[in-house]
Amino acid sequence: MHIKKSKKEKKRLVLITLAIMILLTLLVGSVYKDWQQILKNRKEESELSQKYTALLDNEVKLNAEITKLQDSSYLARYAKEKYMLSAEGDTIIKWK
Repeated sequence: MHIKKSKKEKKRLVLITLAIMILLTLLVGSVYKDWQQILKNRKEESELSQKYTALLDNEVKLNAEITKLQDSSYLARYAKEKYMLSAEGDTIIKWK
């Protein structure tokens, strides 16, 4: 037995179907947008993590250099090599 639906019922069914499709489209669009933001944030987090590691390594090197520069004999040798300073009686030889 086949029951015919009235025009009013068909119209209501079409409107409900259309509303559900619109809601699903909005939901999928929202999820897609959020997923893109998550991927972008993960990439940025990875880049920042690498920069942070590099900065920590640089900090260790700089702290070691500070410790060395507090030693007067190292400081004198550093000044002689880096800035070509000499003490009385020193001979400076440049190597190429």
